[in-house]
Amino acid sequence: MGESSKDPDGAGGAVRWVAARWATATRAGGEPASVMNRPWHPLAMVTSSLTWRSALYLAVSLAFGLGWFVVLAVGLALSVGLLIIWVGVPLLALLMVAWRFGAMLERRLVRAAFGVRIPSPYRPLPAGRNPLAKLRRMAADPATWKDLLYLAVLLPITMFEFVVSAAVWAGAGTLLFLPVVVAVSGGAEVNFGVSYWAGNPVEALPVSVVGLGFLVLAMYVTRAMAMGHAAFAALMLGPSPSQTENAALRERTEHLRASRARGVDAAEFERRRIERDLHDGAQQRLLAVAMDIGRARAKLDEDPEGARALIEQAHAGTREAISELRDLARGIYPAILTDRGLDPALSGLAGRAPVPVEVEVDLPERPPAAVESIAYFIVAESLANIAKYARATRATVRVTREDRLVVVEVADDGVGGAVARPDGGLAGLADRAATIDGTLTVDSPPGGPTTVRAELPCTW
Repeated sequence: MGESSKDPDGAGGAVRWVAARWATATRAGGEPASVMNRPWHPLAMVTSSLTWRSALYLAVSLAFGLGWFVVLAVGLALSVGLLIIWVGVPLLALLMVAWRFGAMLERRLVRAAFGVRIPSPYRPLPAGRNPLAKLRRMAADPATWKDLLYLAVLLPITMFEFVVSAAVWAGAGTLLFLPVVVAVSGGAEVNFGVSYWAGNPVEALPVSVVGLGFLVLAMYVTRAMAMGHAAFAALMLGPSPSQTENAALRERTEHLRASRARGVDAAEFERRRIERDLHDGAQQRLLAVAMDIGRARAKLDEDPEGARALIEQAHAGTREAISELRDLARGIYPAILTDRGLDPALSGLAGRAPVPVEVEVDLPERPPAAVESIAYFIVAESLANIAKYARATRATVRVTREDRLVVVEVADDGVGGAVARPDGGLAGLADRAATIDGTLTVDSPPGGPTTVRAELPCTW
């Protein structure tokens, strides 16, 4: 894939990473939008607090830029100058700690102003209380020097932002409130290339209308500068593209490891359930059948009627054992699911439910057997829970395709309050879904309704 695959930290990777940050940036407080993706129409910009927070940051950020320029210029010059007598070494270490703290503060300011959360890019510090080891790790961390570079160029960036902000907002404010200026001063002249004199507030009203246009322009300019500043801050103060990719891979690996462990636990639980059902059910009935046949054989010559009764009892026991084995096999994998697919199998479950169940299966083709089986048992367990606990009058089952997912939703109008407790049925369904890297969520507020939603990855 060209140079970007060989150099994930190169310019192409950085651009892609910044674009991804724009798409996934979130506001403090969990709101789903930031300055990167807020609507751009004027009314939305006026009513958005982000517009005014961004304008405030751009207005006062020059003080931060100037302050850090002075601190770094004086601190670096003094530390480097005193290195010859070793006094500069601790001064440089203190300055490094200071600019790392300044970068941490800047991340919080960017989040507060623009709604963009920048993850910490630092490598973990060594355990223990040895400050020299921690300082060495900080000095060897590339993120430390990216922090320094960001703070060093913050002054020209904030100076440009301040000048542009002051020009557009001052111009918009002057034009918008010109009637007040005229009322106080007795008259004012405005030059738009053509000189316009307003001698009273009424004559100044047309200029105020123009000021509204300048106000909209000022908001758009603020939004554009905020996006640029946030993108630059995310690039310099956030993790590098390779760090982001590695973190995503680690998170994915941990998720797969947890899913595999849950799948193993679910399979072991299922094996124990089958063993218990066989031992307590069919095995005991077959043992009773064998004993009845043995007793009947002993009585066959002396007491034919008693032997016949025992044979009838053994026959009934055999039929019950066959029925239990059939139910057990259906619990492992129902035959109708293999023969006819998910829609008839779920319709069969709905037909046996004690409440009316509406079933909708909208799949372009049959999913793999593992996905079908998990979807079936999720619906079966959910309907069983509805029958036992929900006190519902109706339920719906909906199975659809969304991109590369099979989505299963079971809803009821019952009393709600369902919780996925450890070792409970819903937790078992989540474990079953995790065996194929799926997820299961339960939305069941007290009073209802309850919705169980499973998202099952599927290769079509």
